[in-house]
Amino acid sequence: MVGPGSAIIIGTVALLIFGPKKLPELGKAMGSTLREFKNATKGLAEDEEDTKKVDVVKKEEK
Repeated sequence: MVGPGSAIIIGTVALLIFGPKKLPELGKAMGSTLREFKNATKGLAEDEEDTKKVDVVKKEEK
């Protein structure tokens, strides 16, 4: 975990590197990337659950 002191240092370094105009754009891009990743992994988990359900039904039919 990142403590409050470390978070301040990381934020300051990011501000110095990217500048105040670029940081909101980077935050927005990171948020949309994480959202897409979450949706993709959720879809994979649902597909896996569906596959397991089909396998169970097939075994019960035998």
